[in-house]
Amino acid sequence: MKENDICRYCGGVIKLIPASAVYGESTRRLGMEGEFVYQCQNCNARVGCHKGSTRALGNVANEVLRLKRMEAHRRFDVLWKSGQMSRTGAYRWLAQALRLPDGRAHIGGFEMDQCQKVIDLCEKMKNEEAA
Repeated sequence: MKENDICRYCGGVIKLIPASAVYGESTRRLGMEGEFVYQCQNCNARVGCHKGSTRALGNVANEVLRLKRMEAHRRFDVLWKSGQMSRTGAYRWLAQALRLPDGRAHIGGFEMDQCQKVIDLCEKMKNEEAA
């Protein structure tokens, strides 16, 4: 993703903007001070950047897809934050479960169906652990 790319939703122009332009007064609380976001100037589809850089976390997403990605991340992060697996191990497990090459299991680049698969896989893993 780079500035002046074309939005996949509406054909608008993507611009790199300060996160504060999106999050306003919440920027500090969210730990986003000095961070950047790529955003369509027409439809507001957006994607954040890796901390301290202008490297996109994935591809632009509309609000519905952003919410689905957040849900997938919440469910997935439990696996490694709980100590069940290392973070690297969890991403390796996810890549294998989704039949993706190592290093290609990035929720920030997933579409709705892939996010739902992540949610389903994590729920299945949680249920197996509880049994």
